[in-house]
Amino acid sequence: MRKRITLSLGLALLTAAMPAQAQPPSPATSPEPALGDPMPDRILTLANGVTVNSDIAYSTIPGYRPIILDLYRPAQQAKPLPLVIYIHGGGWANGHTRQSGAFSDFPAVLADLSARGYVVASLEYRLSKEAPFPSAIDDVRTAIRYLRANAARFGLDGRHVAVWGGSAGGQLAALAALQCGSAPTGEDKSNPGQSDCVQAGVGWYGVYDFATMPQAIAGAENAYLDCVKPDCPADRIKAASPAAHVDAKDPPMLLIHGTDDKVVPADQSRQLAAALKAARVPVTLEIIPGVGHSWIGADAAATRAASLRALDLTFRFFDTQLKGQK
Repeated sequence: MRKRITLSLGLALLTAAMPAQAQPPSPATSPEPALGDPMPDRILTLANGVTVNSDIAYSTIPGYRPIILDLYRPAQQAKPLPLVIYIHGGGWANGHTRQSGAFSDFPAVLADLSARGYVVASLEYRLSKEAPFPSAIDDVRTAIRYLRANAARFGLDGRHVAVWGGSAGGQLAALAALQCGSAPTGEDKSNPGQSDCVQAGVGWYGVYDFATMPQAIAGAENAYLDCVKPDCPADRIKAASPAAHVDAKDPPMLLIHGTDDKVVPADQSRQLAAALKAARVPVTLEIIPGVGHSWIGADAAATRAASLRALDLTFRFFDTQLKGQK
């Protein structure tokens, strides 16, 4: 009997000494499927004090991934600032918000622009194998409307907006600048009360007229247009070509190209500049000698010089068009 009492007492003391079993978590639930993203905003602070809100979903279309942008804002901001929207290249099939040409740290480039007194958005869009033309330009226009609708939240001035892109992004930037003002198209028709027109546009080595493009990037064009050149319907070629939409109401444009571009000939920029001049639209054309696509030159020094030249022209263009600085 003593042994049984002693054993029972020992077990009781051992049980009391053990920590209480952890209770399972009690997560919050909703009465319906919860489809939102509860992750707090991902905000980074770069060396110059510019903050970056990364991976903001500006469009959510059933059947597709959320389409995102990165947003750069300067540290000291006392009033709403002009907005610059960057659209990446990559043959409409590749690329992302943090890459451009030969710049090894393109987020630092966008942060430098923001530090000059801009809100800067860098966009993703649906790529050609996800959804061909006109999905990408629909996404760009959706982003413009989204950013204007959230102007107070992001501290931007929706009356002063510019688009800028390189290569495939140059085509999308030019198309957004030169064809705007219609009712929202595509799957995402959100923020219909906001304009998708902009006040300035910059194109780096872009495709501006698919009808006159040689076969250098035929595969990329065919996937983007969802047809095989030269048998693409004429109305589809026209719809995707910024040069076909030039009229006197267009905003000022800056076009920059390299003389030795074997991917997209410099004549693409020359042709668009000529059409803009004929319509009396302010346009600046800069042809940089000795470099090709992505400002790649004969050596690292030539590539760097051309890249910095294009960047300087672009930043000063924004200062003139969006801030009225000379």
